[in-house]
Amino acid sequence: MTLAKIKPATGDWIVVCDGRKALILENTGDRMFPDLRTKEAHEHKAPPTRAQGTDAPGRVFQSVGEMRSSVEQTDWHDQEEQAFLKTLAERLDAAITSGETKAIVLVAAPRALGMIRHAYSPAVKRALATEIAKDLVNQPVHEIERQLIG
Repeated sequence: MTLAKIKPATGDWIVVCDGRKALILENTGDRMFPDLRTKEAHEHKAPPTRAQGTDAPGRVFQSVGEMRSSVEQTDWHDQEEQAFLKTLAERLDAAITSGETKAIVLVAAPRALGMIRHAYSPAVKRALATEIAKDLVNQPVHEIERQLIG
């Protein structure tokens, strides 16, 4: 699968993330000769779900009769990913509103992209140049640059 090539302006941010790690890259070049540099790296280390919640699933009693149903166990790992992505979205909002950057390209694993969209502020939505559903967060910066810019 080939990705659409992007042409970020000077100072634009390319944010590459998944549910545990985020790289904020800044274009220090121009549209003709982009040069992505790591501005920030964020990582969230959460223990696996099995280590976070050890209780048996809860039970619900029916209002009529003696029937009981089990309740699905909380996915703590999923909640940690959502909290991490919400924090990242808040960081992007702060960058936009303070003038740190004017435009953002978001490259995220498809699952993370679906989660972070719910946390976008109106300012981030306006500044979002494009979203790319691709997991590149574990690639070196030069490989990310090659795949996105060419």
